[in-house]
Amino acid sequence: METSQMQKPLLGGKLSDESFITVFMVGVLIVVFGIACIFVPNFYKPQNMLNLITNNWYIIVLGIGITFVMITGNYDMSVGGNIALTGVLSVYFCQGVNVSQNPLANGLGLPYILAIGLALLCAMGVGAVNAFFIAKLKVPSIIVTLGTMMLARGAAQVITQGAQRNTSLPDAFGVLGSLGIPGTSIRLPVLVMIALIILAFIFEKKTVFARRIYLIGANPVAARLSGVNVGGYLTALYIVSGLLAGITGILLASEFEAGVSNRAMGYEFDALVIVLLGGISITGGFGSVLGMFVGAIILSVVTSAATGMLFSPDWQFTLKAIVTFIAILTQRFALDKRKG
Repeated sequence: METSQMQKPLLGGKLSDESFITVFMVGVLIVVFGIACIFVPNFYKPQNMLNLITNNWYIIVLGIGITFVMITGNYDMSVGGNIALTGVLSVYFCQGVNVSQNPLANGLGLPYILAIGLALLCAMGVGAVNAFFIAKLKVPSIIVTLGTMMLARGAAQVITQGAQRNTSLPDAFGVLGSLGIPGTSIRLPVLVMIALIILAFIFEKKTVFARRIYLIGANPVAARLSGVNVGGYLTALYIVSGLLAGITGILLASEFEAGVSNRAMGYEFDALVIVLLGGISITGGFGSVLGMFVGAIILSVVTSAATGMLFSPDWQFTLKAIVTFIAILTQRFALDKRKG
């Protein structure tokens, strides 16, 4: 049997535990949004509600990969460093050759398509390194991915000499970051996010691969005895997570037309927060992409409301921590009461 216990419907077959948590967190979102509307003028305006999604597309894209990794009971904390490295490499690969005496203005002079292709391969390579140590050498994922996060960011700092690369770029470099729907604030990265969410949702609900991911998270020993290639599945998931981080890095570098070594600082923690807010179990075997998306909107509402109330950055961080803590405790309490 390849479905986990958490996917079985409860309460007369009306809702699975995962669906219950998602619906519950939608209720939390409504409450948080209502409170924000009380304290922040015009918070309910349609454009602001649209911005809650469009301004956080990168965290949601990262959350997709981390959701499936965490369902297996593992972590990927390398995504922030991977974003920085991929963005820097995409710039370096297509900067002109010997066009300036400034070393930060010189690169390999590759065509842009080839440059982003190689940068994405490097991003997937970071995922492959994670998988090798986790799946083959059995090193805890939190240790491995924190190490590769620092390694990737360190490499980005070496390539940029601790600064950034933003000159001698071809005209095509900024196209991906500037494309969008005319007359709206919706740009290509947001459309990419929407497409990836849809694909991830279909993958989660309709494929045998996804059901085996849940089985690995619920009981890796049973999965292995059932003939599931646990190492192979973990390898695929970490490579995909690296690819999603790479796509994010490419799009951010194109949007700002620069490769910055300190870009995406802390993104891995925000991605982890939205995954936990979405109800994904820290021990594996439970969670959903839709839940992660709801968690992302909750975090976006809290962040936007804190900014609207003119909280200083330290108080914004504190508010996010408090809301996250309360929301996770509440969802755990609700699920335990339901089972009890």
